[in-house]
Amino acid sequence: MRNLHGDGDCRCDPRRRTRRRAGFRQARLEALKAEINELRNEVEALKGDVAEGREEARGATGQMAAAKTEPPADAPSVRVSSSNRPTICSPDGRNCISLTSRLQLDFGGYNYRPNTIATTPQDLVGGAIARRAQFGVIGTFLDDWEYNLVFEGGGSGGATSAVFDKGYLTYSGFKPFKIWGGILSVPYMLDRATSNNNITFMERAAPVEVAAGIGGATRSAFGITANDRQWWAGAFLTGPASGRTSHDARQTAATGRVVFLPVLTDSASLLIGGDVQYLFDAPTGASELNLRDRIEMRIDGNRILGTGPLPIDSARVLSAELAGTLGSFHFQGEYFDFNVEPTPGNGPSLDFSGYYIQGGYILTGEKRSYSASSGSYGSVAPSRPFDWRMGDWGAWEIAARYSMIDLNDRDIFGGRQENLTLGLNWYVNSNMRFIFNYINGKVDKRTDSGGDIGARYQAVGARMQIAL
Repeated sequence: MRNLHGDGDCRCDPRRRTRRRAGFRQARLEALKAEINELRNEVEALKGDVAEGREEARGATGQMAAAKTEPPADAPSVRVSSSNRPTICSPDGRNCISLTSRLQLDFGGYNYRPNTIATTPQDLVGGAIARRAQFGVIGTFLDDWEYNLVFEGGGSGGATSAVFDKGYLTYSGFKPFKIWGGILSVPYMLDRATSNNNITFMERAAPVEVAAGIGGATRSAFGITANDRQWWAGAFLTGPASGRTSHDARQTAATGRVVFLPVLTDSASLLIGGDVQYLFDAPTGASELNLRDRIEMRIDGNRILGTGPLPIDSARVLSAELAGTLGSFHFQGEYFDFNVEPTPGNGPSLDFSGYYIQGGYILTGEKRSYSASSGSYGSVAPSRPFDWRMGDWGAWEIAARYSMIDLNDRDIFGGRQENLTLGLNWYVNSNMRFIFNYINGKVDKRTDSGGDIGARYQAVGARMQIAL
């Protein structure tokens, strides 16, 4: 009989079966681990392929977008300038052309009181006029050349013009010099160097306009200017005003202006300047020079102040400038000394004088900035342009000016005019403003025999201005 409990090779030994099962499970486990590792490698490879595909897709999308949005390298650029002028430039930026325009609509009325029935005129009539209505183009080419062509359709006191107000060319390749030629607003005197877009009142002071009528203002001219940050200098040879081409209207003069700013910071400035003008070829005949001006508002075209036509051989004007800013406060003034030499046989020389002083304060905190290129002060740029929905109301400024000019000397009785002007300016945005002026003034004037032909007056005026 077999021993059922010995240590023989019975297949039913439990310990041996357990060892066999453990070996089988270990082998199976190792096989599963190898399969898992293989699958993990395949997944990682697929992830890499997917990522690469995404990058390729992004690159293709970017190229398609660039192809849609980027203009060709040789295409001109169309933009809007800092003054909101539509501007077209060549691809290299060396050639640009911009549209420019200006509209000044004036409204006003007069309380006019002639001293006697002999006063001329006996009445001043209010109403509305297009003081300036301009449209034109300005541009640059080949970096150093600039041009300006502006058509004028406005006027004064019912007399309108339809001429090229400006048409000139400049060259600035000889730094810091700039050469000018054509029909231009001659930068002679501080108030004339300031654009009519930026002057504080509706009109410039009377002594400024009388001096400009001798050899400044807008007329044919050739000259040179130079400037740095704190100085400006210029000299011009001038001819007849725009639109005057007859021999009798010849008017040849030379002007010079120099300014210096001993103080120029972000919060303060001080400008000191001097000007000289010499008329050496005066108009003759029916176009003889008449020193005259309106009452610093041009809705009515009549003038009380005026010497009448003068047979002038030559004339000289010396003037001094003083201006400055302190925060939101600004001021300026000019003094003028006129000397007129009549033609031989028409008596001795004549001497006249005039001046103005003005100041303003910007209630909303903005400041007038100095323009080194013109040697004058610019306009007010509202920090918060008008938008009633946002509670923004633009910039507001109050101002006052006193002006005097005396055109009486020897046997010439042109009159003495004094004006006090109060102003309120609303700068809606950088391109639009409203001007409100009140003028209280008088002209003391007499005839050769002593008769009173002066007048007293008050005037109220407003201007709507849009400029690009």
